[in-house]
Amino acid sequence: MSADYDYIVVGGGSAGCVLAARLSQDRATRVLLLEAGPPDRSLWIHLPIGYGKTMWSPTYNWCFHTDADPNMNGRRIYWPRGKTLGGCSSINGLIYIRGQREDYDHWAALGNRGWSFDECLPYFRKSEANQRGASEFHGGDGPLKVSDIGARHPLIEAFIGGAQQIGVPRTDDFNGATQEGAGYYQLNTHQGWRCSTAKAYLEPAYPRPNLQVVTEAQVTRLNFDGQRVVGVTFRQQGAMHDVTCAAEVLLSAGAIQSPQLLQLSGIGAPDLLQRRGIAVRHALPGVGENLQDHLQLRVICECSQPITTNDQLRSWVGQLRIGLQWLFKRSGPLAVGINQGGCFMRALPDTAAGAANAGRARPDIQFHVATLSADMAGGKVHPFSGFTMSVCQLRPESRGHIRIRSNDPFEPPEMQPNYLSTELDRRMAVAALKAARRVAESPAMKPMVRREVKPGPEVVDDAGLLEFARNNGATIFHPSGTCAMGTDPRAGAVVDERLRVHGLAGLRVVDCSAMPTLVSGNTNAPVVMMAEKAVDMIREDARRA
Repeated sequence: MSADYDYIVVGGGSAGCVLAARLSQDRATRVLLLEAGPPDRSLWIHLPIGYGKTMWSPTYNWCFHTDADPNMNGRRIYWPRGKTLGGCSSINGLIYIRGQREDYDHWAALGNRGWSFDECLPYFRKSEANQRGASEFHGGDGPLKVSDIGARHPLIEAFIGGAQQIGVPRTDDFNGATQEGAGYYQLNTHQGWRCSTAKAYLEPAYPRPNLQVVTEAQVTRLNFDGQRVVGVTFRQQGAMHDVTCAAEVLLSAGAIQSPQLLQLSGIGAPDLLQRRGIAVRHALPGVGENLQDHLQLRVICECSQPITTNDQLRSWVGQLRIGLQWLFKRSGPLAVGINQGGCFMRALPDTAAGAANAGRARPDIQFHVATLSADMAGGKVHPFSGFTMSVCQLRPESRGHIRIRSNDPFEPPEMQPNYLSTELDRRMAVAALKAARRVAESPAMKPMVRREVKPGPEVVDDAGLLEFARNNGATIFHPSGTCAMGTDPRAGAVVDERLRVHGLAGLRVVDCSAMPTLVSGNTNAPVVMMAEKAVDMIREDARRA
């Protein structure tokens, strides 16, 4: 009997939408895209400020929590993940950042041929439709819209000026020749609307008869013929379905659920699988290990002037004003989401930055600056004029894991990030908070600051700052690395440089779980690049077969 499809894409998120759309451009190729969540029909998905709604929506968000982290004083930390077409690109903060050249050159140096920055740049450019047009570093006619924020905000201008006064240059492009600098972010928006991968890639592909998109279809296991993956089983509306493919299953379920599905299917560390009552299909000890994430530390200040988004949202007049601004001009707070400005800078000297970062004169922390404040990202804004400077370490040494708790495919796995588990990461947390305070106390920024709300003036020494990080640190939504790309499965690699799972046929992992090390910045643009690159590799390998 012939297979149902040529390719089955598991997960309709940031990578899955790219894979399905690009592969289905060949009308002779039959593609099935399976997404566990519903279609992306909510207005809150497409309105940039809707981030505050979808952050907590169990309809469009998996709403995960980590296990208790001993390094964070036993706290369980909320981990939102997209559960709709577009995945996290439908619910994230819209920031378009690629990371640093050295990130990708490091991937290549680990033995992953083809992943240097110069080899990845064409795929970044291919994916991008930058408002500023094409250039050496940017694409002008790709599917994914990238736009300037436009209007300048006095708080962001003060922040940029303060960063300059402590030695960080102003920049108008974090994705150009050099990442270091302070400036405004570019966003994945277009004419006031979010531009997710579902909107950019999948929507134009819907009319193709060779592409089938099935939503509310959660894959529960991979199916095999010997050591070849030949299909999947999924649940939809309470019924179980089997589908087969002639070429490959492309696993794009993200850093949490891609390793979970591999483990449920008998691929992983034998001792873990046996403890969970799962027959070992293929021993691969790296599955679910090597978990990395950016830990966000949020410095909240009360502004001395009523110019924040808090002020606009507190009254019906302010809400009406920003609503009309978006309705008639497609601009204002509703069109730009949460974080408008940012900074990439060095918080520690090279000699103190650890072996993994030694010899580099490049940024080691990132700022996200929001003209509003809340107890946590996406939460209810404070009743005062507030703004937030969140800081994160770009290349953490801490490593965690994702491990199934049972053989039940609908039970969330164990998620242990192990934040702040190394001395370098603890020193970086303190240094990052100090850097934020230095900006806040600069001549340009100080007039804007009535008081520091968090950590607060009572926190004065390194021990207090570290304790604040343990008690208040949270994810900035970049879990990665749990199906790491590499050459040696015995050393923890899960996929090879062509994203094929080691030791198996017919199976690739294409999402941020394949990153061997976390990129220096937001992860969405890199995932789109990885998927674009994967499509070329898939087609090349198919021609050779």
